[in-house]
Amino acid sequence: MSRPNHNGKTGVPRALATLTDRLAAHAEGAWVTDTAGRTYLDFATGIGTLATGHRHPKVLAAVRRQLDRLVHTCYSVMPYESYQELVGRLIDLTPGSFPKRGLLLNSGAEAVENALKIARAATGRPAVLCFEGAFHGRTLLALGLTSKTSTYKRGFGPYPGEIYRVPYPYCYRCPVGREPATCSVDCRRLLEEALATHVDGRALAAVLIEPQLGEGGGAVAPFPFLQAIRELCDRTGAVMVVDEVQTGFGRTGSLFAVEQAGVEPDLMVMAKSLASGFPISAVVGRAELFDGIQVGGLGGTYGGNPVSCAAALATLEVIVGQRLPERARRLGAVMRRRMQLWQERYPEYLGDLRGLGAMLALEVVSDRQTRRPLPALARAWSQACLDEGLLLLTAGVHGNVVRVLIPLIISDADLNEGLERMERALETAVASLARVEETT
Repeated sequence: MSRPNHNGKTGVPRALATLTDRLAAHAEGAWVTDTAGRTYLDFATGIGTLATGHRHPKVLAAVRRQLDRLVHTCYSVMPYESYQELVGRLIDLTPGSFPKRGLLLNSGAEAVENALKIARAATGRPAVLCFEGAFHGRTLLALGLTSKTSTYKRGFGPYPGEIYRVPYPYCYRCPVGREPATCSVDCRRLLEEALATHVDGRALAAVLIEPQLGEGGGAVAPFPFLQAIRELCDRTGAVMVVDEVQTGFGRTGSLFAVEQAGVEPDLMVMAKSLASGFPISAVVGRAELFDGIQVGGLGGTYGGNPVSCAAALATLEVIVGQRLPERARRLGAVMRRRMQLWQERYPEYLGDLRGLGAMLALEVVSDRQTRRPLPALARAWSQACLDEGLLLLTAGVHGNVVRVLIPLIISDADLNEGLERMERALETAVASLARVEETT
């Protein structure tokens, strides 16, 4: 998703990329309508923010009730119950049987930065270990942790120090040369090598990881790798921070992806689908990590806004009450079967199919053997989807991954219709690529 917005008349800078210049006018459930009256099935969901779909009636009702009572005081000025109720609910839902605290903020990047502030303050250490392919946000510390130079980082340095990066356990492009079929998670040794070559374990404040890459292209960390991070943090006294900004709240087939690995992180950051499109994020984790921080060391003017808290509480009620994580597993199985047929039809172009639950990604390559990225075909596929009336995003460090972020409330009929449109768009994109290759 790197198409520049060139409409200078709007005053919006070209640096703010858009999938399309078409303007959204209305949305409901799994559908979006533009100002020209054209309709689109939404397989992008605001970059994964709408697990409950657009304008869920229970969320809207909760927001309307809140608007009639209280819009803003700033929690630091005069607290309110919904902030406390949401923190309590998140404490109950997140993994870990230990005492917890929770902090509400505005965005995923803000949550990441605060989690690392907390880890550094609690440990008295400076260093953070993170991973290639990661996306943790566009603010300065978060950008230093993010791994994509061409789109996100160019021109914005210098970046904060004491950030050390190691390869993500990207099985399709294994950093230690293994094949997925014979993987023995040898990449775990990269963690130990990092302590030997990059950062002393006694200086390590935190290890930060996405259990499944979002913007990085959908690669899934093997569960033994996540368990190895837990073991490393226990041994060194570092804080294990899991970024569930995009994976959280059901999309991967469990409420949080890390639960599938049987791992309890020390801190978890979350945002996106927490409030059905209303701006809110959270850091939740071990009480002792929060409790030593001085009064005033955490906070923010809009963090945990009452309207967003109301939306989040209603969203959690829908996700848990309607068992959307279970539905994500079923929807993911349907999509995976269909995509495997596309792989059989286009073996030269469709490489790895990966993901947990309904958070699936297809890597587009020019050749199955060399696995050379083919971003031109991924972009053409996304644009052809737009013409078919389907919103679909690309991802990956090289922009060669097509990712699917469906609303989990989508009907079976609409899911099938979306997959039909996606398949027709793939046919169009491949035919277009073939014509280009014939003329060059």
